[in-house]
Amino acid sequence: MTSKLEVRAEGENAVVIARSFAAPRDLVFDCWTKPHFVKQWLTGPEGWSFLVCEIDLKVGGQYRYVWQNTEGVTMGMTGTLKEIVKPEKLVSSEIFDEDWTGGEALVTALFTSDDGGTRVTQTVVYSSAQAREGALASGMTEGMEAGYQRLERVLDEMTGRKAS
Repeated sequence: MTSKLEVRAEGENAVVIARSFAAPRDLVFDCWTKPHFVKQWLTGPEGWSFLVCEIDLKVGGQYRYVWQNTEGVTMGMTGTLKEIVKPEKLVSSEIFDEDWTGGEALVTALFTSDDGGTRVTQTVVYSSAQAREGALASGMTEGMEAGYQRLERVLDEMTGRKAS
């Protein structure tokens, strides 16, 4: 039931990223919004670790993530939650500390029931077409898929499924 990452450019400056997971929607939503779970799967690329994972889960609340690689280099991002419809939808703005995308991105994540599991579809609207192309060229999608594979293992453990 799980799937590989699907990625497509949309419009002038957006990218749509979708993937299915063999777990109930409530559980997938919790893994997206509760720091205890986020720390287990959103660890960044190989060789990186999570230093800071804070989420104030309310409209207007912020989240803060900071990662560090084995050489001591850090990468951080901050987001502001704009809309929360549990367990269906999250909308937030986000920006990296080193603003390589030229401004805030608007991220909408939809959680839909899908064949007994959950399909997550994220639409990321960047500040420009150039920012979107830079993000796609950065290896972002490979890193996301690695994280989603870790999420899949976390969900398997939580539901008692054997890891796929």
